[in-house]
Amino acid sequence: MNIEVGKYDPPGLEEKIRKFWKENGIFEKSVGQRKGKEKFVFLEGPPTANGIPHPGHLLTRTIKDAVLRYKAMNGYYIERKAGWDTHGLPVEIEVEKELGLKKKGDIEKYGIEKFNEECKKSVFKYEKIWKKMTERIGFWMDMENPYITLKNDYIESVWWSLKEIWKKGLLKEGYRVTPYCPRCGTTLSSHEVAQGYKEIEEPSIFIKFKLKKEDAYFLAWTTTPWTLISNVALAVNPREKYIQIEYEGEKLILAEKRCNDLLKGEEYKLLDRFEGEDLEGKEYEPLYKYAKPTKRCWFVTCADFVSMDEGTGIVHIAPAFGEDDYEVGMEYDLPIVQLVKPDGTFSTGKWKGKFVKDADESIIEDLKDRDILMSIQPYKHQYPFCWRCDSPLLYYATRSWFIKISKLKKELVKNNDKIRWFPSHLKDGRFGDFIANARDWSLSRKRYWGTPLPIWNCNCGEQILIGSVEELKKLTTNFPKKYDLHRPFVDEIDVRCPICGERMKRVEEVIDAWYDSGSAFFAQWHYPFEGKKKFEENFPADFICEAIDQTRGWFYSLLAISTLLFNSPSYKNVLSLGLILDKEGQKMSKRKKNYVDPNLIFENEGADAMRWFFISSNAPWSPKRLDEELVRRTMSKFLFTLWNSYSFFATYTSLDDFDPVKDWIPIEKRNILDRWIMSRLNSVISIVRKKMEEFELQSAAREIENFVIDDFSNWHIRCSRNRFWLEEMTNEKKAGYSTLYECLTTISKLIAPFTPFMAEEIYKNLNGGSVHLCDYPFGDTELINEEMENEMELARRLVELARSLRARAGIKVRHPLKRAIIIGKNIKKFDDILKEEMNVKKIEWAGSAKKFMKKVVKANLSSLGPKFKGKASRIAEAIEKMPVDEIGKEISIDNKKYEISKEDFLIKEVEKEGFLRADLDKSTLILDIHRTPELVEEGFAREIVRRIQEMRKEMDLEMEEKVTTRISCDREKICNWIEYVERETRSTIEFKEPRKVREWNINGEKIKIEILK
Repeated sequence: MNIEVGKYDPPGLEEKIRKFWKENGIFEKSVGQRKGKEKFVFLEGPPTANGIPHPGHLLTRTIKDAVLRYKAMNGYYIERKAGWDTHGLPVEIEVEKELGLKKKGDIEKYGIEKFNEECKKSVFKYEKIWKKMTERIGFWMDMENPYITLKNDYIESVWWSLKEIWKKGLLKEGYRVTPYCPRCGTTLSSHEVAQGYKEIEEPSIFIKFKLKKEDAYFLAWTTTPWTLISNVALAVNPREKYIQIEYEGEKLILAEKRCNDLLKGEEYKLLDRFEGEDLEGKEYEPLYKYAKPTKRCWFVTCADFVSMDEGTGIVHIAPAFGEDDYEVGMEYDLPIVQLVKPDGTFSTGKWKGKFVKDADESIIEDLKDRDILMSIQPYKHQYPFCWRCDSPLLYYATRSWFIKISKLKKELVKNNDKIRWFPSHLKDGRFGDFIANARDWSLSRKRYWGTPLPIWNCNCGEQILIGSVEELKKLTTNFPKKYDLHRPFVDEIDVRCPICGERMKRVEEVIDAWYDSGSAFFAQWHYPFEGKKKFEENFPADFICEAIDQTRGWFYSLLAISTLLFNSPSYKNVLSLGLILDKEGQKMSKRKKNYVDPNLIFENEGADAMRWFFISSNAPWSPKRLDEELVRRTMSKFLFTLWNSYSFFATYTSLDDFDPVKDWIPIEKRNILDRWIMSRLNSVISIVRKKMEEFELQSAAREIENFVIDDFSNWHIRCSRNRFWLEEMTNEKKAGYSTLYECLTTISKLIAPFTPFMAEEIYKNLNGGSVHLCDYPFGDTELINEEMENEMELARRLVELARSLRARAGIKVRHPLKRAIIIGKNIKKFDDILKEEMNVKKIEWAGSAKKFMKKVVKANLSSLGPKFKGKASRIAEAIEKMPVDEIGKEISIDNKKYEISKEDFLIKEVEKEGFLRADLDKSTLILDIHRTPELVEEGFAREIVRRIQEMRKEMDLEMEEKVTTRISCDREKICNWIEYVERETRSTIEFKEPRKVREWNINGEKIKIEILK
């Protein structure tokens, strides 16, 4: 083989691989070669391209791509259709900012047609950047044929679905209190509201409402002072006790359970006690008289929602500004007093023109001046804000179109049971709770850029919902050849009433953009007008994946719509991803200036490093702290290690001209180290497959990482290096190359879904072609030997123990020792490896601890102190008779008791006789650290080799390049090791005074070395 391998340059390598993919159509081939095989259906959650992609988008693209590459390499046919979400308020808000428009009225003055045209442009403002970022991260998607929610075909499919819901009687118009954004001028659905809660502190106020014709007050409370302007009733809990008290000269009525908490032990006089229901109908004087209601109001109502956990047990009712209030208003036929305009300002009275939330402080002062404010308390609670513009939401009574999702709760829960959630706790937790309490979907939006609600009204009272372009054509005489189903074009079509023939008018609303994106599973195929077979083949999707904030967003809308239309889930598996945080654990945002620019990482560490970090750092659903330094560590730890292993193989096989076909050595003829690494490799493959099927990508990645770093690089290659330094091409060397070749080829396949660029480079150079057109490896059970793996693990742990003993005693690893004595399980088959890695001349297997104790006692006990004099044989015999686990207890000899443990013997042996000892589970390791002149000489030679190798590296010499090395030291010190030094360093040694001196301190002696090319 002749492979040129330079330093690992991520940006350069990845650019080369992208070019290779493009020129050779590798993505297209990877899809096409599986056509006709079993499908794995992926549904892309459509992003909006009117903003620059952030690290969170790269995370989702990485995880999706890893799963899809893995499935493709397992033989599945996967169509990777991209998608663009193009409608909705985020787009409108962006355009408003660009055009300098402040409110909805400004849009209409500007012109709906021009405004929507700007929205259409804005949608694809950053399309090129999105495509480039998608390519940079290595996410393979069909970006040339995406589904786009603004296309007429897509909109027509959405209209069809609304017609189906209409026919089932589940699409209705109603006057409801819904979350409303005064800045955007539109309502929000419950799953939109769920995305924008923040904890805030507001004043909780306690107000006295004077009873009519009585010198007493109802003590009520509210956290929204601005709604008091529209108060029409009070509510009590009919099943709770209420009392009338005298407090500071005033008579107050409140819930008995709340009295002590509110008055905090202050004295009061109890005047009366009664049931809540007894207060029903009692009238009080209004706080404000700005409204002139035509219905009876300002009296006490009963409501079960009134809680005893907070407040006074009496709440004020304003039906126009609260869902519970509205229900009470309907039950008691209360007037809907609406004194707030759609922009959130008061329409009349003292605070006319002022935004309601800004009026709270002034209203409180007004109540205080009138002596009807009893107290103010700070109140911390979760409050909804608009997820698009961050304005506080109001609960506001408007007429709106609703989908009666609440009637389908059981069906939603049943369909959710068919879905596999990752993580699993979302199924019955965050998501399950949400659908079990699903509210009607507020569908309509009084906005401009969106799918028009296809409902037309006639003056004769006829109302129709048009579910297709063909239906629309039949009801009009001026339908254009080129048409656009957006506003204002759709509003200008002359639709004639099928009953009276008069012109009908479309309702002004567009629909919630979440309904658009949630229709992707059928609308992308223009179902049912086209693509029926395509839809059937792809429904339900096998896999969807987005961030956790889509739990109540896209994940919900997909399930809700598929339940409405087909009473079935639209996806089988959903992987929910954690959020991206900064290095301090704070959510990333450009506003906080804690945002990591992905391009910096691409240019420095590369896409593979970012991908491996995203995948291996923790579970996909856990939050991830992203920092360039963390990505750099990932690159250094795993990618550099793998690249260096590959470079090692490429360098040596190039020198020896290894041919993986001609020089191949069968596995059964390879040494135990090779057979072990092949066993480990196949064990890892089996584990990785199991983890990937459960979407535990992090566990799969860590298995690979541990194998590459610990097993392959730091153990197998290191333990094999001596055979590769032999000049002749022996069978042992060929066996080593065969093993490295097979490992690297298989590793490239294993990592292909995770780090596609490096995987491609390694595989392409070793085998030709693309790794992404290969099958994913299967674990060969015949090559797995668990006993051998366990024994090798013991050997490795013994080596690590030997190194720790050396470190404790200050003995360098390069200094050879006389012997290592091992008590415990005999793994003699690994003697050569143990000798090399422990750097000892001999391994002695002492068998059982008991036998070794007897041997030690006989040999050394008499030298340990006067109290043992003449007792060695007897103590040894006593020990021989004792169970191993009792060694260390008292031994009675000649009526004297001795406490002698294994620890005592060996520690004293070390102190007096030059041994190091440590325990490892059921094994004990003893190092004989007696130094001989021969061992000292060998250690010196090894130190010389290390310095020469370091100098070669600094000079950037090629592996095969031979040099002359001059050393200023006594030749006698390494006279027996000159050949070893020359072979290891590819040098000719001269014992001359170096001219260009590099001075080293070796064992306290100054040694000068010079290397001549």
